[in-house]
Amino acid sequence: MAFTRATGKHRRPSRLTRTGANMAGVAALATTGVIGGLTSPALAADTGISADAVQDTGLTQAIVIGDSLADQIAAQAEQQKQLAAKAEAARKAEAERKAEAKRKAEARAKAEAEARAKKEREERAAEERAARAAERKRLGSYTLPVAGSVVTTGYKTGGNLWSSGSHSGVDFRAASGSSVVSVGAGTVVEAGWGGAYGNNIVIRMNDGTYTQYGHLSSLGVSVGQSVTPGQQIGISGSTGNSTGPHLHFEARTSPEYGSDMDPVAYLRAHGVNV
Repeated sequence: MAFTRATGKHRRPSRLTRTGANMAGVAALATTGVIGGLTSPALAADTGISADAVQDTGLTQAIVIGDSLADQIAAQAEQQKQLAAKAEAARKAEAERKAEAKRKAEARAKAEAEARAKKEREERAAEERAARAAERKRLGSYTLPVAGSVVTTGYKTGGNLWSSGSHSGVDFRAASGSSVVSVGAGTVVEAGWGGAYGNNIVIRMNDGTYTQYGHLSSLGVSVGQSVTPGQQIGISGSTGNSTGPHLHFEARTSPEYGSDMDPVAYLRAHGVNV
């Protein structure tokens, strides 16, 4: 009956397996120059390799490495492999960390830029809304036809100076050459000679009413022109049926004579202190 060797985890590696491990170890040593040193008998003695382990092949000396040294070489090679793998993994992890940090920084920068742009848009929109509101308010405002002036002859004052027997408007004090302005926003519907009114201007206001400016020495606007509150439209004088320089001002419901209404009440209804 032949004897057989026990199998399992206690079985020693076969000669072929050990030889493969030895060759891997030798390859590792060859890369570091260890083999060249071990081929020297003196160095072999220093490393614990017996002189018998160094064989002369006729070409170069070869080393027969024992199982213990081969295992050490294999373990060292495996350790170096693991260290290299760990170093590569660390390098990749660091590269990914930097890439992620860069992506986050770029995302933050983009978000901040978008937030700034949004804020700027909102601020511009608010400014535009405020400007439009201010312009609407300005266009809706009213003012005196002659700055700082007062009424010298009231509405419906009687006398033979007027063909109808009473004053159809009011007279504002205005020295010759004073600036006459539109009391509000509107469109010029008449600009020229108006008989007893002399040089006169009629404006259709944006609220649908009409205002008239008479006895002007010169005109500064023409029919069809849009005017804004406080815009100069002419220069005061004493043309037409006039006893001296002043501004005759009327408020009407239509551009026709006879549709007049109280100019002072009209201006006060539009917030003008008369």
